[in-house]
Amino acid sequence: MVRWRVGTVAGLRRRWAGAVELDVELADGTAMRALAYPELVGTPEPGDRVLLNAGALLMGLGTGGYALVVALPDRLPPDPPQASESRDAGHLVKARYTPLQPILLGVDEEASPHHAVVAAAEDVAGLPVVTADLHSALPAILAGIRADSPQTRVAYLLTDGGALPAWFSRTLDALRDELVGTISVGQAFGGDLEAATLHTGLLAARHVLHADVAVVAQGPGNLGTGTRWGFSGVAVGEAVNAIATLGGRPVGSLRISSADPRPRHRGVSHHSLTAYGRVALARAELVVPDGLEPALAAQVDAALVPLAERHDVRTVDTTGLDAALRASPVPLSTMGRGLDADHAYFLAAAAAGRYAARLRQE
Repeated sequence: MVRWRVGTVAGLRRRWAGAVELDVELADGTAMRALAYPELVGTPEPGDRVLLNAGALLMGLGTGGYALVVALPDRLPPDPPQASESRDAGHLVKARYTPLQPILLGVDEEASPHHAVVAAAEDVAGLPVVTADLHSALPAILAGIRADSPQTRVAYLLTDGGALPAWFSRTLDALRDELVGTISVGQAFGGDLEAATLHTGLLAARHVLHADVAVVAQGPGNLGTGTRWGFSGVAVGEAVNAIATLGGRPVGSLRISSADPRPRHRGVSHHSLTAYGRVALARAELVVPDGLEPALAAQVDAALVPLAERHDVRTVDTTGLDAALRASPVPLSTMGRGLDADHAYFLAAAAAGRYAARLRQE
């Protein structure tokens, strides 16, 4: 459960869209690195007393390497300017029934200026949508899209398997100019648009943001238990179903690696095999990058044999993708490994992006 701490802000570190990193000194002199979301708790300043949820930091969880600011109890922020007792400013509640649940205006609800468009939309008209297990795939997918089609309009749909606040992701902040918008769906929040479900998020990507290609992936902080079904990326299969239901083109970005120290993630990760092989009931196009090291390529081909009965496996030329990845506006990193340390992982994501961009030209 929650491991509470109380401290005083000793200094501020980095800031990015929606987040402030700070140093907090506890009463016993211990220092903690913390993160605050000003939209939820206000903007901390040196000397402020803060209430912290320190559990993830104390446990040493990778992505959760912060104590999180729960409140500035002596300096609460004012009510938002649009606050009212009616639903005119939105009534979409996310992170529902938690102490920090925000109430937001959903793109699909009655008070939204886009309500009529979303309500009338029947499908996404063949929109290519790349699905990925990890948030770290997003910049690589974008690199693959941009390699051949720099003017492509790309929307990102942030699902709620990882970090719920879009503000947690420094990667997303740095990619802001590369996207026509971020749509936070389900319990996730903090995007340019909010949607109640992935389905209405996909409709908004196509009909509100006018995206040519969309990418669906969870935020940072993938949850995994080392079991076949116990990982948050299982929702990738459900995303395939949603995309196909709405008349889109699901493009599967496979999680491929020869560098992961865990056998279950080498070759094609068991996350991809389960999500696409067992959960996805609709047909998708699964992308394999050409030119993998021979031993890895053989491992990947063997792993995908059972999936080839349910999906279309597409081998994509990777010429120029390495250069595109190295030109990424954000550092590439997955599980602490950079581009050269886990080249196949990023190449596979870029190949999926390239393939999706080509579909829009058909």
